[in-house]
Amino acid sequence: MTKTILVTGGAGFIGSHTAVELLQRDYDVVIADDLSNSSAKAIDVVSSLGGGGNVAFHKVDLTDESLVAELFDEHPIEAVVHFAGLKAVGESVEKPIHYYRTNLISTMNLLSQMANHQVWDFVFSSSATVYGTPEQLPIPETAPTGATNPYGRTKLMIEEICQDLAAADDRWRMSLLRYFNPVGAHASGQLGEDPRGIPNNLVPFVMQVAVGRRDKLQVFGGDWDTHDGSGVRDYIHVVDLAAGHLAALETLSEGCEAYNLGTGNGSSVLDIISTAEQVSGKSIPYDIVERRSGDIATSLADPSKANQELGWRADRNLEAMLTDSWRWQSMNPMGFADSSD
Repeated sequence: MTKTILVTGGAGFIGSHTAVELLQRDYDVVIADDLSNSSAKAIDVVSSLGGGGNVAFHKVDLTDESLVAELFDEHPIEAVVHFAGLKAVGESVEKPIHYYRTNLISTMNLLSQMANHQVWDFVFSSSATVYGTPEQLPIPETAPTGATNPYGRTKLMIEEICQDLAAADDRWRMSLLRYFNPVGAHASGQLGEDPRGIPNNLVPFVMQVAVGRRDKLQVFGGDWDTHDGSGVRDYIHVVDLAAGHLAALETLSEGCEAYNLGTGNGSSVLDIISTAEQVSGKSIPYDIVERRSGDIATSLADPSKANQELGWRADRNLEAMLTDSWRWQSMNPMGFADSSD
């Protein structure tokens, strides 16, 4: 019998790509999303790209526990992949209560209703922000945690809730996926990152400059201790990341385990700009400005635990990531707003 997976936040960037991968593996997918930072058009694209399984969509605010209960009453859900939540670091500093209320209450409602409906398999979209300022590079899962902003602290608190649940009841099977910098897009060019307003992340901003939506880019700091003075991060293709969620789902075992999902390789901001110029054939002007408070020079994953225990590895290099990002952006200059109804 086909398994039904609930994907919360499934209209968003990573959630939608993961839903496609699940459908192509013949899972049935229930997407729950309040569409506060995503487009319903992504659901149609997911359905068309998915092929195998069936997809159902519910516009749901997970902070309303009665609506969460209805999802489990209506569908034979056997596992949950949880992406839904607010995710902008800067906004979380400005609106901490909004972030704590949304991210924590929605997750507790979800976990409560999972237990009420005897659903024990849970994959959580966590973040490398739980490590705060790293004490060693690359960062292993055993590194100290200590998030430096409210967004990261909500991720860390949810991880701790999951660890406490697994310790209290051995029926829980949980994976906490700490990922680094997701970029790229589906190879079809039909599905990609479509942030509302000014992008918070580097690659969408770079691509919007390349396509003519924005004039230039700001590079925060040119004097970091890196090979070219700009900050270095571990970028991972969103399709590799989606495959990591499937690998975690299909290898769940009793308890709660954390895994880094990254490449282990670093690229600087200036590397991103020059590679984006190569793949797009466009000039991407930029200014180097002051460092941002709280930034760090380098962040790199040690993905060896996921490689060994999940049988998963990130395959796509930076050129492939940015080629796919540019295909999506050039085919959809205004994101999903370009798509016809």
